Amino acid sequence: MSADRSTADSTYASDASSDDATIRRILNDTGDTWAVVGLSGNRSRAAFGVAEVLQRFGKRVVPVHPKAETVHGEPGYASLADIPFPIDVVDVFVNSELAGAVADEAVAVGAKAVWFQLGVVDPDAYGRTRAAGLDMVMDRCPAIEIPRLGTRA
Repeated sequence: MSADRSTADSTYASDASSDDATIRRILNDTGDTWAVVGLSGNRSRAAFGVAEVLQRFGKRVVPVHPKAETVHGEPGYASLADIPFPIDVVDVFVNSELAGAVADEAVAVGAKAVWFQLGVVDPDAYGRTRAAGLDMVMDRCPAIEIPRLGTRA
């Protein structure tokens, strides 16, 4: 179950990695290959639309879903471990109960950052991911942050 915004903020907001500078760094400087966990061909899901925004922003979007479908012209993979090339950012669209395992897998495959989408909150996973040296944001959406911060395309 996801925590509400105020609970999540009190858990991790004091860490510099959840500030606007970190969000900008992930969006602009961390790399352009984003694995989107939970992305399928279902156009009614948020992941589908956010992946479109990321592509317009110049990111390569790699679908990660058990169905391993091709989405937005990119072949899909069943897991992060199945992706045969380096991943810069792992964008997580699974529920909070599953998100920690995805963050751990992101660390294991050598990602540089993890992004938990709106409503995805796991303070323990946040701590583990940060301790492993990755940037991380939680309970945010890049499709909202890109125009809010005026980040470059």
